This record gives sequence, C-alpha cells and structure tokens, in this order.
Amino acid sequence: MKFVNRTIYLFYYLKNEDFGLIRKFLNYAKKLTGRTKSALLVDMIVCVYKYNISLKDYFYFRFFEIDTNERKKWVGTGFMYEFQLKMNPKNNRKVLEDKIQFLGKYSSYVRRKVLTYRQAFNDKEKLNQIFNNKSGKLVLKGSLGQVGAEVKVIKCDDYNADSLLHFMMQNKFDLIEEYVIQHPMLMQLSDSGLNTIRIFTQLNNGEVDILGARLRITVNSEVDNMAAGNLAAPIDVINGSVSGPGVYSDITKEDVSIHPVSNESIEGFKIPFWSETIELVTKAALSNSSNQSIGWDIAISEYGPELIEGNHNWCKLLWQLPVKKGLKDKLLKYM
Repeated sequence: MKFVNRTIYLFYYLKNEDFGLIRKFLNYAKKLTGRTKSALLVDMIVCVYKYNISLKDYFYFRFFEIDTNERKKWVGTGFMYEFQLKMNPKNNRKVLEDKIQFLGKYSSYVRRKVLTYRQAFNDKEKLNQIFNNKSGKLVLKGSLGQVGAEVKVIKCDDYNADSLLHFMMQNKFDLIEEYVIQHPMLMQLSDSGLNTIRIFTQLNNGEVDILGARLRITVNSEVDNMAAGNLAAPIDVINGSVSGPGVYSDITKEDVSIHPVSNESIEGFKIPFWSETIELVTKAALSNSSNQSIGWDIAISEYGPELIEGNHNWCKLLWQLPVKKGLKDKLLKYM
C-alpha cells in the first residue's frame, strides 16, 4: 500500500511540478557535488519512495549532500500531507480554508476592520469607513486563496467605492481588509510589506505545544511568503528573539544576517509583544479543538499582536529550512 500511495504522489508531483525550478536546482546540485544529472535524478526518484518527499523537497532539504541518517529526519510533502490529514480532517478545515469563516470564528483576536464583498456592496457607509483608514491602503483577498495567492494591496486614493467594487468583481476578490500598520521596529526591518510571525501549534491532551516560530521578512515584496522570494528566520520561542540568519527557499541563494534592502540586522531582532503573541495563539488554538495542528500568521502593530490567518496545511519548508534540520521527530510522537 505504501508503494502504491507514493507512486500516486509521484504522478501528482510530475503533473504539478515547476520543472524550470527543478532544472535550476539540478544544475546547482551538479555543479556543487560533481555528480551527473542522471545520478541525481535517480536518487531523487528513489527518495520520493524511501522518504516520502516531493521532487523539489530533494533539493530544498539538500538531500544531494546529506547521508541516510540525516535524510530520515526531514518532513517531506507526502508525510506532511498524511500528518495534517490526520490532525485536521477535511470535514473540519473549512473554518481555516475560508478566510471569511475564519475572521468570524476568531474575531476576538482581530483588530483590523474587515468587510465581505456583499457587505460592502450593501452598505456603502461601512465601505467608506474602511476606505478612510489610517494606513491609506486596503488588502483585497479571495477568501479561499492559499499561500499568498489571490491577495492584492491597493491604495485607497486610487479607487472610489464603485470602482473598487467593480475591480473586486472582475478579479474575484470577495474580502476587504484594512491594511495593518506594523510595529515601527518591524517597519524599520523591512517596509515593503507586512512582516508576519508564523507560529506552529499542536494540541496535545488539552494542552498547546508550540512546535516553533518563524519571522517572515519581506524583500521588496507586498507579501511575505517564502515562495514569493522572501526570507524566513527562526525565533527563539522562549524570549522572542531571532536566533539565526534569514534563509531563502531558493537553494542557490546564501543566508543573510543583514537585510539586503534596509541593512538592518536580522539575527538578534527582538519581536515586540512576544509574551502577548504566545498567549494569543495559545488561546486561539484551544478555541477550536477540531483542528489540532495549525500554523498561525500573526501581525504585530504598535497596539499588539493580531491574527491574520490560520493554516491547516502549514508549510514544512518554513518550519524546517530556517533551523537547517529535519524535525520529523517532533511530529511522530503525535501520530
């Protein structure tokens, strides 16, 4: 059965993979190791079956330069899919998949104003109120968009109520959010977009285990996802300080301790309102036990932390790459 499942996964990877990126990583690994492309490709396919990883995982985790014992420690795409399916059953995920439902369920942890398209269409007064926010910006989202897709940051001055609603309808945006003005310290680190904290929580017999925390840092980008070319850095859960350099998901790029645009130090950066942030995600995790393993995105403003979203399919790259080690042992105990 395991062989059959991983063959199905392999065909899924082959159907959906970014082969331009695979070629780029393959050339990099060939140059770095001196191995032939054929040898690397064979090893990659073997690892899909042996370690339950995807084709890209082979390169992200640098399997081309580590031994069997180290390979066993990494959580790959297949394993993560199976783990999250067990922890967050499909019938329970809707509150996390649908941003409108999420904002309703977790409204006590949200400070910013939000409106659905329908609410904005039916109540122009509320739409005008959200237009006149301090930031001068709005965030438009598709409520079912994933990993930063279907997100657009706009300037309020570029639209009026009617033109905004028309733009949303044309582009299938059904949610408007007030743009969060981040804490001045985070703004100084990178002002191109909102830099959020990702905290991974796991319910364990009525308690909340913190599996890790990462700072997602924008680099000339409105969104902070690693997939968009941004940085991620590990956070010490105890004291809220960044404990390592920022890393890219692009394996051809070097880690950075100094932000490439702002020249601010990444390592040692202290997250404001850290104890309040941990308290927030702990309460949020306990408020809905039907989903046991969640990756929370938190913004920090001058007033404190607030939830942006919760992810049932939280990213194994963001979790593992910044600490440069496989963390499968942390999940096995919950299986």
